[in-house]
Amino acid sequence: PWVDSLRKARALRDTFVVAADGDRHHALLVDAPRPTGKTAVLVHGYCDCAVTMLSLGYVYHRVLGYNLVVPDLHASGKSEGKAIQMGWKDRIDVLQWIAMADSLYRAPGRQAAIVVHGISMGAATTMCVAGEQTPASVRGFVEDCGYTSAWDEFAQQLNDQFGLPEFPLLYTTSALCKLRYGWSFGEASPLEQVRKCRKPMLFVHGTRDTYVPYRMLQVLYDAKPGTNKSMEAFPGAVHAESYYSDKRTYIEMLRRWLGTVMGE
Repeated sequence: PWVDSLRKARALRDTFVVAADGDRHHALLVDAPRPTGKTAVLVHGYCDCAVTMLSLGYVYHRVLGYNLVVPDLHASGKSEGKAIQMGWKDRIDVLQWIAMADSLYRAPGRQAAIVVHGISMGAATTMCVAGEQTPASVRGFVEDCGYTSAWDEFAQQLNDQFGLPEFPLLYTTSALCKLRYGWSFGEASPLEQVRKCRKPMLFVHGTRDTYVPYRMLQVLYDAKPGTNKSMEAFPGAVHAESYYSDKRTYIEMLRRWLGTVMGE
């Protein structure tokens, strides 16, 4: 019903940008119920798309009063591309969407106030973005069940699904990925990017997550320098289900944390 109401009011719209590699990338834009510079850039997970983030978008838009920028990552949804980039090259694309959000939603006389929130591979993308230079308008990051590196995640799945060791398959495919797409599995490391992050970050994970193991939460949290960080574990939640496992607690967590970083 919320999406239907946005469509009737023509508040939900599509936009496209041309990425550095020439592919056209797509995002959904939603203006806040009332004019504001507060904006959430929401980043989806592996094999998902922007539409799958609209449940979280409802929270930011309808409950918290934010504008939304919800991109389709490379080779996902309506965005062009031949292969998913596991969040690594996607960080460059998300920086482009951040720049758009900054220009679209500046409040009179000041910058926009932007939070980047990703789930699963989107959380990995968010952490990769956090290690880059971001505009002053970006106030903080939320990573929900992100992995430490593409290598670690692929190694986990190789073992869980097939009972196979890292050598030789992971080494071979990583080398092929480097040759074809310009990045290796070890290079795609949210953990290393988090070590460079100086802005606030909220780390979220379900305690029963085995797809991106729960143990990665503490590793990532410990890697983040400074004290401007928070960590929340959702008891019993499996992968990417923390919000659905306890919506009230998740929303209050966001409201409380955003209140400390967004100047609300």
